Amino acid sequence: MAPQTHYAKSGDVSIAYQVVGDGPLDLILVHGWVESFDPGWDIEPIERFYRRLASFSRLILFDKRGTGLSDRVPPEDLPTLETRMDDMRAVMDAVGVERAAVLGHSEGGAMSALFASTYPERTQALVMIGAAARTMWAPDYPLGWTDETLEALERSIVNDWGADLVRSLLEQYAPSIADDEELIQEHTRAAFRAASPAAAAALTRMAAMIDIREILPAIRVPTLVLHRKDEVMAAQSRFLGQRIPGARIVELEGSDHMPWLGDQDAALDEIEEFLTGVRPHPALDRVLATVLFTDIVGSTELAADLGDRRWRDLLERHNGVVRRELDRFRGRELSTAGDGFLATFDGPGRAVACAVSIRDEARALGLQIRFGLHTGELELAGSEIRGIAVHTGARVAAKAGPGEVLTSSTVKDLVAGSGLEFEDRGSHQLKGVPGEWHLYAVSDA
Repeated sequence: MAPQTHYAKSGDVSIAYQVVGDGPLDLILVHGWVESFDPGWDIEPIERFYRRLASFSRLILFDKRGTGLSDRVPPEDLPTLETRMDDMRAVMDAVGVERAAVLGHSEGGAMSALFASTYPERTQALVMIGAAARTMWAPDYPLGWTDETLEALERSIVNDWGADLVRSLLEQYAPSIADDEELIQEHTRAAFRAASPAAAAALTRMAAMIDIREILPAIRVPTLVLHRKDEVMAAQSRFLGQRIPGARIVELEGSDHMPWLGDQDAALDEIEEFLTGVRPHPALDRVLATVLFTDIVGSTELAADLGDRRWRDLLERHNGVVRRELDRFRGRELSTAGDGFLATFDGPGRAVACAVSIRDEARALGLQIRFGLHTGELELAGSEIRGIAVHTGARVAAKAGPGEVLTSSTVKDLVAGSGLEFEDRGSHQLKGVPGEWHLYAVSDA
């Protein structure tokens, strides 16, 4: 669950913030451009990024004025870097933080660097990811936007702040998800929740004014500068790091500008080691297991028909059925998202039997549930599971019809001789999973 949102007063403006974790290090994250922390809790890669930071720190998230849950400001009243520093200090004071490490991403890196040079007594360390010292092109800085590029972007934001524009930006800044429609839609919704067209255009103009080249030599706190070597901001990040005395510059593999996309663990490992002095060596156990995904078919329409109270009662009865059957068949519940469950089993036969039993019990409640099962090697890290097998199971579930228990061929082959009967559902491409996958439905018989 997302942590509680609080507000700090910076002058007459309310700044939204959250605190996650209880580690010995205070770490404040400064997002870029129109990013907001609130939608991040609904996007799996961003949530995992937050959780990992909070595993070794007390993580402080805040929305800059004009974005997300913080007060919006008139487009003509552009916030300066100095104003945003005041906002960050107000959040630190509200939390009771005297000194913190500052992590600035993208456009948030410039404000983080200015804060570190202005308030070194309040800055334990500085980390910048995909950041730049200046936004616009200049004769002595041939790395930034031209005036024509800026004008075209502003026009597009004002006239077409829609899915097509956000998609085109993601193709440049997050190429690894170019074919992942689900993640594109999630990031698009996050952008819309973070800023209106007028706000996004105003913040773009504000970003165009950034130029902190002259203050870089004045940064005297320990500094880490990170970027992916093939991302759009790589050259700007190198320029930045080379002008900060003693800065550690790390170039990672990849092409994504957003640190939570691609190999986020590589970036997080560098950050954790830099801030704590210890490079993490997570104790990952690799095991063979069967993953089960469940989802109620037509839940939105059903909830609308029943009304909130009756739907809530029905959902509680459904959850009780699922948990009872998981316990009966030795399944391990890992997460519940809305009306769906993710569970693992140490045997595929028990997983299939559990799904069939849940299906039959749910029918008695008037519910149709779709199920997806796959057996593969998982990485277990505490209460989390990772690996391609998890994604495969989720994609199999997405192909299932109402009341259908759909499995990969791996599951079917492993339960041969059990008496279970299957119906061939043919070969399929599973989004984000390489290769062709032959799927089978467990027979109602």
